[in-house]
Amino acid sequence: MTERLTLRPLLPDDAEAYLAIRHHPEVAKWVPLPLEGVIGRFAAAWEERRYAPWGVFQGGRLIGHGGLNYVPEFGETEVLWALHPDFWGRGYATEVAQASLDYGFGTLGLGLIFAITLPDNLASQAVMKRIGLTYRKRVDYRGFKDIVWFDKSRD
Repeated sequence: MTERLTLRPLLPDDAEAYLAIRHHPEVAKWVPLPLEGVIGRFAAAWEERRYAPWGVFQGGRLIGHGGLNYVPEFGETEVLWALHPDFWGRGYATEVAQASLDYGFGTLGLGLIFAITLPDNLASQAVMKRIGLTYRKRVDYRGFKDIVWFDKSRD
């Protein structure tokens, strides 16, 4: 929970609304990962690690996802967010990302949290900077080349 948002694990009943957000062309161009069984994968991660992306709700309406996600390719945890375009520009991504850092560093005791995005996604890079992440490098990830990597350590 944040000041303006409700954060909770996604449930099977959220699938239709969630997929509508993820299939929106303005969201899909920035979050091109497969959707098959995503809510089930998130639920399994909650059981295994005590974290996964939350559903992000504003006024009872699902507006996207955000939270923490373990990325085995890097052996680290990322902070991520994806919101319906109707809710862009209101500070919600920053709010959910900051809540995610607080949970990851405070509750879970993680040592490092990173965020990655496509090089031309300047809005996400602005969120990364607002929550205190620092640009570190470029990486390749799941077939995408030259992905921008920001991170922050608990210290």
